Amino acid sequence: MANSERSGNAIAHVYRGTFVHSTQQTAVQILEDALLGVNTQGKIAFIGEGKELQRLSQTFGFSTSEVTQLAKHEFFIPGMIDTHIHASQYSYAGTALELPLLQWLNTYTFPVESRFKDLEFAHKVYTQVVKRTLRNGTTTACYFATIHTDASLLLGQIANAFGQRALVGKVCMDRNNSVKHYKETSQESQDETYRFIKELSKKEYPLVKPVVTPRFAPSCTEALLVQLGAIAKNNNLHIQSHISENTEELKLVQELFPNSESYTDVYHKCNLLTDKTVMAHGCHLSDKELALFRETGASLSHCPNSNISLCSGVLDVRNVLNHKVKLGLGTDVAGGYSSSMLDSVRRALDSSKVLKIQNPDHETLTFEEVFRLATLGGSQALSLDDQTGNFEVGKDFDALRVNVAASDGPIDLIQHEEPKILLEKFLNLGDDRNIVEVFVAGRKVVPFTEPTSA
Repeated sequence: MANSERSGNAIAHVYRGTFVHSTQQTAVQILEDALLGVNTQGKIAFIGEGKELQRLSQTFGFSTSEVTQLAKHEFFIPGMIDTHIHASQYSYAGTALELPLLQWLNTYTFPVESRFKDLEFAHKVYTQVVKRTLRNGTTTACYFATIHTDASLLLGQIANAFGQRALVGKVCMDRNNSVKHYKETSQESQDETYRFIKELSKKEYPLVKPVVTPRFAPSCTEALLVQLGAIAKNNNLHIQSHISENTEELKLVQELFPNSESYTDVYHKCNLLTDKTVMAHGCHLSDKELALFRETGASLSHCPNSNISLCSGVLDVRNVLNHKVKLGLGTDVAGGYSSSMLDSVRRALDSSKVLKIQNPDHETLTFEEVFRLATLGGSQALSLDDQTGNFEVGKDFDALRVNVAASDGPIDLIQHEEPKILLEKFLNLGDDRNIVEVFVAGRKVVPFTEPTSA
């Protein structure tokens, strides 16, 4: 195991036990009886072996009596990364899933999102979704808000107050919305996007950043898409949207953008495909479109619960990975009914097996591969892998302390199991009761200490 050189920052915490994470080369790497030090800036200062305790304590200047020892059935994993979630849809999660995408948006989504001009309602929903996702182990979330700038700023404030790492997007949409009170003009969309970016950036939240957010091509004119591409480029910002979710949507895009070769080409022409772009779904992308994703460095968010719940399609993740396109997992609340990334892991495995049923030659995903998608893959998809995603020296300590044997938890352990089996049981059976503590940038954010500023 590699150790860091002595850091200029004092050590704040040292943990000893089992650490499980992914690397680019290995889907699951298990470090047993490991020592991990976190400095006062919340970054991983060193990783070493338990037998090196004395040497490391001298090198890094910490007391061996202050080391936190994990229990027998506990281990640390990196915080999970939700690359696509609609915070504004959380209030009706678990309902309203009988319609296909476009009808679902008009019937349920747009009317609910129009309510977020009411900041009291927005505060209530956004507080609940941030707390719930943190409790479920989501240390980083890429959020869609609504068209309302002030409510979107409130989401950023709440994520910051609770300590969640977040990309927050004020939604942009200037056409094809049948809901009377949920509209904006192209000029309003541009002006409010500028205001949102300026106001959120001015807050200087350490872990919360703005993301340019055209809802999806059918809800935006080409002129607006071009402007949003320019805003993102000029401010070096992330971009998020949706792509190729269902076949009805594909036909609509062809009608609205007849001069574009494909759905991907629409975004590409508007400079919205960059190495800081994440597009949700991609169920029906062609190999040529995936090649363009690879070429531009853009990434995909795989949202298997939503893809199934709205009968949109099944993403062939193996094909995406074979094209070397960056890929993470998303809950896509409320098209996906669960805000837990553990659900995304399970539905991703299920979807892969559905493809195997349809085609016996299909190579299914392993739980190890999907674990990597939920952690390191998500950080790569959001271009945050220099900061988070695994336990590498110099990265922020974003981590979940997992107890598979939690007394009130859903997992029964019958016999002694090795750490890899415990990880598999947690991914398939575990829930928030097994997540004892959640850390973001070295700060313990779960269990909660209620913030005063949210």
